Amino acid sequence: MAGDKADIIVVGAGVFGLWTARAALARGLRVLVLEAGPTVAHGASGGIVGALAPHMPERWGEKKQFQFEALTALAPAIAAVEAESGLSTGYHRTGRLVPLLDDAARDRAQSRIGDARENWGNAAQMQILPSDAYPEWLDASAAPAGIVHDTLTGRLHPSATCHALAEAIRRAGGIIETDCEVLDVQSGRVKTARGDRFADAIVLAAGVRGFDLLAPHVGEVTGRAEKGQAALLDADLGDIPLIYADGLYLIAHKHGGVAVGATSERQFDGVGTDALLDDVIARARAVSPRIAQAPVLARWAGLRPRANGRDPMLGAVPNAAGVFAALGAFKIGFGIGQKVGEVLLDEITNGTVNMPDSFRVAAHLGRGK
Repeated sequence: MAGDKADIIVVGAGVFGLWTARAALARGLRVLVLEAGPTVAHGASGGIVGALAPHMPERWGEKKQFQFEALTALAPAIAAVEAESGLSTGYHRTGRLVPLLDDAARDRAQSRIGDARENWGNAAQMQILPSDAYPEWLDASAAPAGIVHDTLTGRLHPSATCHALAEAIRRAGGIIETDCEVLDVQSGRVKTARGDRFADAIVLAAGVRGFDLLAPHVGEVTGRAEKGQAALLDADLGDIPLIYADGLYLIAHKHGGVAVGATSERQFDGVGTDALLDDVIARARAVSPRIAQAPVLARWAGLRPRANGRDPMLGAVPNAAGVFAALGAFKIGFGIGQKVGEVLLDEITNGTVNMPDSFRVAAHLGRGK
């Protein structure tokens, strides 16, 4: 394929963009990925947390069903990517531990066990464990009413996953062009700082920048940046279930280190780490004896794309034939990214829409911040 022409151009080499590119290659399309940064996963997808956590199983609806189907399909998809790329993603369906603080929380958990049985079927389970089930990992005093354990939750390493996807894409014949800033997108054409690129289908998957590229077509900016901060601590616990406590994830990664985070900051000064991350580390250490004295290996901060309607923003862009959105991967992007790629290609190739109405671009218009 010529360097300026493809069947599909994907703008952005984060989790949504890379899974979309892989899905397009699997359907025999010529694929060009344009990334403004020096590497793939240069934005929010280059983080260190990597929780793949389901919504709670009560009040079931099509959004929760979409995520459930995505999470249960992820293991074989990740295995294929690792085989194709020769790289590890750090994926494992570890399960999740959530401490219960009082009897009321325990009662809610008991109700959710029934909801999980009904809505998850045999794919995963939820149960209540005693407070001291994982005493070195989750302090019993942090879970006075017990611990909710589910087997649907997993984890991966975000940056490693993106690099594995990128390598699989390259080996399959896709082109990824980095340091390529996209200035404007129109039907059939992408204007970049290096010249124009052309394709029948264009997918906007450029994170926070994608909202600005979309704005001329829909008459408004449909999302914003929310800053997240996380840290990696020096501890090796293998495939132990991740913890969600006090609004934080504690995740033991496959190749070492425990990630803790993240903040969710609508208002922020600067894009680097700051004192809010120190607070995250202190709160995580208070929950887990295993990391109470663990040195900090790395600190991370990034700007995560949140659509105004909060749900992901996917599919055909109104008034822009052949332009599609894959934006708003806020918090759940790695869990649903593979399925997002598949449903986008369903729409691009045959017009089939297999996603909740709340995910459509039109559902996010007029929502403000």
